[in-house]
Amino acid sequence: MRKYLHIGLIIAFITLNIIGATARPLTDSIGCENDITVSLVTFFPGDESFSIYGHSEIRVQEKSKSDLYYNYGVFDFKAPGFVYRFVTGDALYYCVPIPAQFATVGMEGRRMVEQQLNLTPEQAQRVAGFLQNNAKPENRAYQYRYLTDNCSTKPRDIIEMAVDGDTLNYGDAPQVTTYRKMMTHYGKNYAWQQFGIDLVLGSKLDSPIDYRKQMFVPMVLMEAVKQATITRDGSTLPLVSKTDVVIDTDEQGLILPPTPWWCSPLAVTLAVLAIAIIVSLYDIRHDRFMWWFDAMFFGILGMAGCIITFLAVCSHHEALWPNYNLLWAHPLALIAAAASLMHKKAKHVLITYHRCNEAIMALTLLGWYFLPQVANTAFFPIMLTSLIRSTSFIISKKNNRVTAKLCV
Repeated sequence: MRKYLHIGLIIAFITLNIIGATARPLTDSIGCENDITVSLVTFFPGDESFSIYGHSEIRVQEKSKSDLYYNYGVFDFKAPGFVYRFVTGDALYYCVPIPAQFATVGMEGRRMVEQQLNLTPEQAQRVAGFLQNNAKPENRAYQYRYLTDNCSTKPRDIIEMAVDGDTLNYGDAPQVTTYRKMMTHYGKNYAWQQFGIDLVLGSKLDSPIDYRKQMFVPMVLMEAVKQATITRDGSTLPLVSKTDVVIDTDEQGLILPPTPWWCSPLAVTLAVLAIAIIVSLYDIRHDRFMWWFDAMFFGILGMAGCIITFLAVCSHHEALWPNYNLLWAHPLALIAAAASLMHKKAKHVLITYHRCNEAIMALTLLGWYFLPQVANTAFFPIMLTSLIRSTSFIISKKNNRVTAKLCV
């Protein structure tokens, strides 16, 4: 609800005020050079899944004229086909100026830090002019990229544009890391969301990234700006001249408690593995083939593979390909699901599939350590389940038991 209220107020403000304000000539809105101050604003994580990485904005104060927070995280969820466009990476986000009185609407309870930047009057004017122009209706839309073009990288780029001519030094990165490690850190309490991220995002997420790329997370950008320096006319100065904690709450933000262990992805996949072991032992011992279990398991696996393949082929989002999860979750698993439903007529298809699957699963489990992609721990019980079901079928077939008696 907070998200919708925030967006509603933004849309209302655009309709009533922004279009008219941004239509003014650039020189009229900038005013006197010395009257402009620019600040980086950081909101710490919220409790919604889309807000767990925090949020960044740029505040531009013009004395006696305006006080606006420029937000690059606004989207129109009512736009036709928005969900499909978001999935395929074609969703448009907007740069929207928000009046100071509405700056915290939808952000209640989240820690809010403002860092006033040590800019010259000319640099501050450059930022104000750029943002005013960027917020015009014809300019404000951009294609969102969750790693390289989001609400945090936009302010970073604007700050770098502002101090162009001075030497900006962020200092050394606190540690060598990857996109996946950072996303796992901030999503640690949202186990199923992280499970989905690890499933659909591929090996590019595991390449080491420099400090500047790490700033796709707002809190990292805030810390980088805090320690950054600029060299101007031979003197080294801090980039931040003043820091205000506007909302002083816990630095963890509103993050929800961790997912209970008993309903975490690892617990669920281990339960599936345990059921697979029991079913397989029963199959071998009692000359039966539990086709309904394989139909469900390989059906879900195949649908996951279809999703991964669709995103890799059709989406413009980052880090989707190559994705080595396709070794164990692939569309061909639907063949095993369909053949299991028609087991009496498709036994040769099942034999071929399970022989191939057994070899691939064994090699994947043994060789994953050498692949350039980090797997969610919950993936390994799924791989083992797939291997066990294929091995069980092959053993039963070798003993001429599968065709002797079928479970109905």
